[in-house]
Amino acid sequence: MSSHATPAPQSPAPGPVIAGLLLAAGGGRRLGGRPKALLPYRGRPLVENAVRVLRDAGCDPVHVVLGACAAEVRERADLTGCVVVDNPDWAEGMGSSLRVGLVSLAGTGARAALVSLVDQPGIGPAAVARVREAYRSPASLVAAAYDGERGHPVLFGSDRWADIAATAKGDKGARVHLTEHADELTLVECGDVAEAFDIDTPPDLARLG
Repeated sequence: MSSHATPAPQSPAPGPVIAGLLLAAGGGRRLGGRPKALLPYRGRPLVENAVRVLRDAGCDPVHVVLGACAAEVRERADLTGCVVVDNPDWAEGMGSSLRVGLVSLAGTGARAALVSLVDQPGIGPAAVARVREAYRSPASLVAAAYDGERGHPVLFGSDRWADIAATAKGDKGARVHLTEHADELTLVECGDVAEAFDIDTPPDLARLG
């Protein structure tokens, strides 16, 4: 009498690691020097909302780049589980934070970085998940679109990180790379599930509720 062992069910293969990269270093110059990460939103610092959005959309790990008042942000905001990176050159503009963030992802096994900005609370998990799901390879280049216009978040496959880091200057961030590779960019319409406004000036604070 022979017996046959029943093979154990196999777990589905894990998907590619898509890291969330939150740029939260801004000093809020047009807000009177109030660091954007600490603006109050639903009773908590705004940076916590941005982290939660990335996580709810399936990004893991989540790296957060701080700059202005970094020590105070670490003290007041709950960033448990995040890799928090300080950008000492944050005043030079978003490009420096993007460079620091991409460097921090080296060696994590991430196939792509999904980059979001701390001051866009109108962009929730639904939009971020759409951009994340458009990943195809380490050469992927994806951006959310609003009525056909490119916006955030943006996904950069790991094959692109070195070039983006080399060209990210001032407040242009990755615009140079995006412009030079426009024919390779996949736009994902998100205008039906998100609003891409920024919190930049005192009147914008009313959008935080």
